[in-house]
Amino acid sequence: MGEGPGGCIFLPMVGLLRIAKGIDGLSRRVGKMVAWLTLIMVLVGAYNAIARYLERDLGLTLSSNAYVELQWYLFSLVFLLGAPYTLRCDRHVRVDVIYGGHPPLAKAWIDLVGGVLILLPFCAFAIWASTDFVIDSWNQREMSSDPGGLPRYPLKTVVPIAFFLVGLQGISEIIKRLAIIRGMSPESVGLEEIEEGEA
Repeated sequence: MGEGPGGCIFLPMVGLLRIAKGIDGLSRRVGKMVAWLTLIMVLVGAYNAIARYLERDLGLTLSSNAYVELQWYLFSLVFLLGAPYTLRCDRHVRVDVIYGGHPPLAKAWIDLVGGVLILLPFCAFAIWASTDFVIDSWNQREMSSDPGGLPRYPLKTVVPIAFFLVGLQGISEIIKRLAIIRGMSPESVGLEEIEEGEA
């Protein structure tokens, strides 16, 4: 595994690929947790819809701003925490006109350059830009402006955490693309699972 020109084995790549595999495992675990949050979000949304009709037709008080905001918060968690796993599974939107028709080596170069020059700097900027906003929210113990609403500061804390996890997964993807560029096959670096539509 990992042989290059002249049969030379890339020992440093093997260590880096172990790190990438560990990051992939973390993203997979977070992704599976998010899948359960999606189910909870759908159930809360269904309850909110049914409660709204029952309140109107029967004059009962079944819903509250807390339930509505819980649905929004769950959606935010799914969106933010699902991003690393989506990146791991190569399911983010691409401009196929640039990417689609190229051979694997060219795709690896595109992914590598995009990861180093766009993805990682953007994640670092997002973490830096959101840190003060999270600290302020915690200092104020920020609450929803709606009566009976939920606290905002725990949800805002997820923003830098999510970008950290996306950046971490970006590092894993960069390692795997480097391995492909250095002569390893997509299968040997763990990309065959993605091509087969890993669940």
